[in-house]
Amino acid sequence: MTSIDPSYYLSNQNQSREVNNSLGKDEFLKILMTQLQNQDPLNPMEDKEFISQMTTFSSLEQMMNMSKSIDTLVQNQTVSPVIQYSHLIGKEVSYYRIDEETGEVAEPKEIATSEVKAISQNGGYAVIELDNDTKIYTDEVLRINDPSAE
Repeated sequence: MTSIDPSYYLSNQNQSREVNNSLGKDEFLKILMTQLQNQDPLNPMEDKEFISQMTTFSSLEQMMNMSKSIDTLVQNQTVSPVIQYSHLIGKEVSYYRIDEETGEVAEPKEIATSEVKAISQNGGYAVIELDNDTKIYTDEVLRINDPSAE
């Protein structure tokens, strides 16, 4: 029995082809133009049918634009909270003082102010680290002040 060298029939094996299963607006326009060019001149496409296809095209384009906008929004939302709030470093923030025993806002409510020295992350939320060794979440900030602007 004679053996066949596999390099003869496997030489193109590593080449792959990507298949795009989605139709975009360019493909839709090409199909529509081909349909218009190849229609029967004695029995042309009715106006209602043409308007319907143009409406479909317009809807497709709007959905694609909305999809891009949603993708951009999602991408912006996935920015690290540390980066998102890093502009607060060096700023002065005011917040309600927290009772260390209960972890709740101290009664009577007392506003404390301190300079932001760092931003960290805990459980997906940004934590503001202050000069007075206090750590607060961003939703606890009442006021942001730039001491260098005064």
